[in-house]
Amino acid sequence: MYTIGQVSEMLGIPISTLRYYDKEGFFPKLKRSGNIRQFSDTELEALKLIECLKKSGLEIKEIKQFFQWVEEGPATYGKRKELFEHRREVMEQQIQSLEKSLAMLRFKCWYYDTAMKDGNEDRIHEMLPNHLPEEIQALYDLSHH
Repeated sequence: MYTIGQVSEMLGIPISTLRYYDKEGFFPKLKRSGNIRQFSDTELEALKLIECLKKSGLEIKEIKQFFQWVEEGPATYGKRKELFEHRREVMEQQIQSLEKSLAMLRFKCWYYDTAMKDGNEDRIHEMLPNHLPEEIQALYDLSHH
């Protein structure tokens, strides 16, 4: 069992957020000793899932819906799976977009390193768009398509 302070420190979640989640009903089986919340591994897993779903773009009301489906039992497995599949697809698209941006940043770092070494951009312009070093060409292609 963990106190709210320990959970906050372990997971990097503010105590006020943990209290809010409790108030919102995310921990129906949370034990209390007097007014002291006692978090178990079950609540820790729920918190990790809440944080994951938040990072995936879900709002609290949508996360609450998921937890409601959990309480409803096996009849909601399909809805839960669909939610995770959709979030996975959204995140995969976001990752692709980030990878494209990262490729552009890496290409531009190479570009300006090369321009500074050469004192100009002439050699780079001669290589563009299809005669760059292999690794740099891959970055250029990814960032421009």
